[in-house]
Amino acid sequence: MVTAVTPVSEDGEITALAHDGQLPLPWLAAPLRQALTQGRSHALLLQGPAGVGQFDLALLLAQAWLCEHRTAADQPGCGRCASCHLLRSRSHPDFQVVLPEALREPLGFGAMEAEGTEAKASKTKPSREIKIESIRQVLSFAQVSAARGKAKVVVVYPAEALNTVAANALLKTLEEPQGLLRFVLASAAPQQLLPTIRSRCQPLQMALPARDAALAWLNGQGVASPEVLLDATGGRPQEALLWSEEGIAAKTWLELPRRIARGEAQALTDWPVPRAIAALQRLVHDLMRIAHGAGPSYFPRDALPKLPAVRAALDQWAKTLQQAARHADHPLNAGLLMESLVAQGQQAMRPAR
Repeated sequence: MVTAVTPVSEDGEITALAHDGQLPLPWLAAPLRQALTQGRSHALLLQGPAGVGQFDLALLLAQAWLCEHRTAADQPGCGRCASCHLLRSRSHPDFQVVLPEALREPLGFGAMEAEGTEAKASKTKPSREIKIESIRQVLSFAQVSAARGKAKVVVVYPAEALNTVAANALLKTLEEPQGLLRFVLASAAPQQLLPTIRSRCQPLQMALPARDAALAWLNGQGVASPEVLLDATGGRPQEALLWSEEGIAAKTWLELPRRIARGEAQALTDWPVPRAIAALQRLVHDLMRIAHGAGPSYFPRDALPKLPAVRAALDQWAKTLQQAARHADHPLNAGLLMESLVAQGQQAMRPAR
């Protein structure tokens, strides 16, 4: 599941950009400097966990490459020149972002429609794939000269969303880009990319930010008890912020294990099915870690119920959750599915008599 934290403000400006050397996510300073100084390829592949600012870093790289007042190779964009203003207002002629339909609105790029295409009114859910139509726009973009003469930049996010046809269509341009064209592909699952895509990109590994930096940032965003949500999301601060904005408070998370142990499926009623299943997977993960003598990762130990005497039930629950996760976006009956998963969890957590 891709974490979508919008980089666009209410007035339509991209906020995930540098200004006067200040970055919106402070832990991106080191990977940005590394990419600007060690990047030798026209195509970079940002890879690492979701929820740590992959898309933001891709936008920062685009800003740096397009900035007209940047004086040193390791500096971010100035945020004041005409090019930075054009990028901030999403009107830079030498910049293109490629997103799945399902992410355009959450990331604030829903209004960016392809030239020469008609908006399709459809009752179907927006696609989570990047399709060939989007890559055809990139191919057309690649044929024209840079309007401002600095560079042309294409950001593809998440790169693993490229379907096979779109990925194959992109290969030729990735291998032999024309003129000043540069690419930034960002992916939380690079193993899902075609090997031929990966071979044409220079990888840049991203890591989880330091805990102190992540907590300081979450505090600045007004997140209550940020340490609970940061642990709940596996150290991913953007995902923690998204949970907070969607009403998942620290108290809700801490109460979840005991509510599941009581069989309260309504504890997850308002959660999207993929997130609810992921939460149950994190719960069983922590229970299994304790069963094997390790500490929990996502919940405080005192929030977890006592372990059952038989671990086989936990193993079976974990397998059921893994299978359910494969179809989480399109469940046949979300209510019945959650009731079944919670009932199995209640049974798995029931202490042996």
